[in-house]
Amino acid sequence: MTTAPTPVPTTPAATDLGGGAGASATAPTTPTPRRRSRRRPGGASWLATLPLFLFFVIGFGLPAVAIVIGAFTTSSDAEGGAGQFTFDNITASVQGAYWTSMVSSLKLSALTALLATLIGLPIAQAVVTSRRGWLRQAVLTASGVLANFGGLPLAFAFVATLGNAGEVTKLLHLTDHGWSLYSFTGLTIVYLYFLIPLMVLTITPALDGLRVQWREAAHNNRATTVQYWRHVALPILLPSLLGGFVLLFGSAFAAYATAAAMVGATVPLVSRSIADALSGNVLVGQGNLALALSLNMIVVAVLVMAVYLPLQRRSARWLS
Repeated sequence: MTTAPTPVPTTPAATDLGGGAGASATAPTTPTPRRRSRRRPGGASWLATLPLFLFFVIGFGLPAVAIVIGAFTTSSDAEGGAGQFTFDNITASVQGAYWTSMVSSLKLSALTALLATLIGLPIAQAVVTSRRGWLRQAVLTASGVLANFGGLPLAFAFVATLGNAGEVTKLLHLTDHGWSLYSFTGLTIVYLYFLIPLMVLTITPALDGLRVQWREAAHNNRATTVQYWRHVALPILLPSLLGGFVLLFGSAFAAYATAAAMVGATVPLVSRSIADALSGNVLVGQGNLALALSLNMIVVAVLVMAVYLPLQRRSARWLS
């Protein structure tokens, strides 16, 4: 009686590495790694954004709705009663002295934003190209402080320095040359005090994004520094420059405390007109006129943001 031979399992070590007749008919297989499926954040993770959403609704949404409703309704001191739909508030806000204040605010904001952009760009470029790290840190730190320095302290500082009895005014006899801080020119200089540092902070990351290879390639092609800035650097920085200009325009347009404390009603501004309307310095039956003026400012702010956000995305795409 004979027994059948027990089959021996083929192992990778028993296969012929040379691929000869003794090679196994089946090659060893390696396990395929499983792909890890990315789990999408569930509903619980969105709860973290709920406080921010509530803050936005309470702090911005409800006041905006109240302004829109009040701008198109009569006030409590109107003859026909409160809450009636009307266009009189909007019509009055774009006529007479109120329209003059709106135009003056737009001129002041555009002029100061343009000057701050033109002055802040070379300052930021000098800081970026400087070999002294402490100078960069000092300028950026000072810019962060000065960009947030405003209101009554800024007005007092300029009145004590360049006012009619200011130290610099008396030292240089500026009043003899027709200088007045309480004018459109004086207010422009005050606004530049915090807009130029803001421009330095805004444009510095864009200047850091300019690659050294671009400048070297331009110089290898015998391009001068002016040609490099005209044909290479400025076209790339143009979205950032326009975005910075729009940001400065919005900051100057919304400023109130400094101008109110320094010039008062000497320079007509829409923010000052809103304050006068809220304090009761309006005609009878037009108490909601301040809300109509506020709505005009909101429209300008929305237009500013509609221009700023696409420019910011385009600049990030170029410099990333």
